[in-house]
Amino acid sequence: MTWLELNIEATPDAVDWVCTLLRANDEAEVQITALPLATELPSSSDWAYQMRLYLPYTHKRTEELRNLLSPLQRTGLISPPEIAFVDQKPAQTDSAIHRVGERFVVLNSDASYRQQADEIPLRLGNNLAFGSGFHPATFLSLQLLERYVEPQMQALDLGSGSGILSVAMAKLGADVLALDNDATAVNFTGETVRCNHVASQVTVMQGSLGQGSELGHWMGGESLTDVATIQPTAAFNLIVANILGRVHVALANDYQRALAPTSTAILITAGFTTDYESDMNSALSDAGFQPLDCRRWNEWVALAHRL
Repeated sequence: MTWLELNIEATPDAVDWVCTLLRANDEAEVQITALPLATELPSSSDWAYQMRLYLPYTHKRTEELRNLLSPLQRTGLISPPEIAFVDQKPAQTDSAIHRVGERFVVLNSDASYRQQADEIPLRLGNNLAFGSGFHPATFLSLQLLERYVEPQMQALDLGSGSGILSVAMAKLGADVLALDNDATAVNFTGETVRCNHVASQVTVMQGSLGQGSELGHWMGGESLTDVATIQPTAAFNLIVANILGRVHVALANDYQRALAPTSTAILITAGFTTDYESDMNSALSDAGFQPLDCRRWNEWVALAHRL
């Protein structure tokens, strides 16, 4: 069988977008074989990762992929793809192992790694769900979770994507409800939960919080039916939501109603840039939240609020 191999250099912002664009190709495989990251994110002017993409070759696929990825290339998020044809895919490598914050280590699901005593490994499979662990919004969310998740917390991961944030909270001792309105993301969340051995602490389901079920597919371009609604009934001690800024603004009051009214009730929001920060703070303030913490990387922002 002939495979189409694309080699792309990418910024941290681009990795999840490439995966999202390729989701329609069921046989696509993404190997991220680039530079391991240190605790801090690299400069946005540098290529941080090399992505190697494999898809079964067809005559039209080369041009289709160029057209699909051209918006990211035009905006400087990826390099021009280098295309080759190979008879077989090489084995996945362990090079995409990197640290986040003080304790988290993100690595492939089957990577060989000797864990240090204080480390928390987060293993991710070859999935195409948003939340690969390489996007700045994911890094910032993980840094805030490391600060604020406590054992026995009842936590909600809204827009769970790959499941990386759900697993991180479970490994910090929380019981987690992982929600996503996208069936593919729900499947990937389940796989990530299982390969990290935290299924006893994480419930995974397709759905959304409050009026989130009425907002359609958050990434656009897809219609949704029969998305379950989780009513906001003061059930959680912590909510993390790494989703689009406009969805956060729409759900501000649902966030408030879904958190238990205690001194430890915390909301962590990410997935937006400074363009949305003022609207975010205004909407959350109107819903009764007080600013608690903030993490930034270039234009990306993650906020922590408490009631």
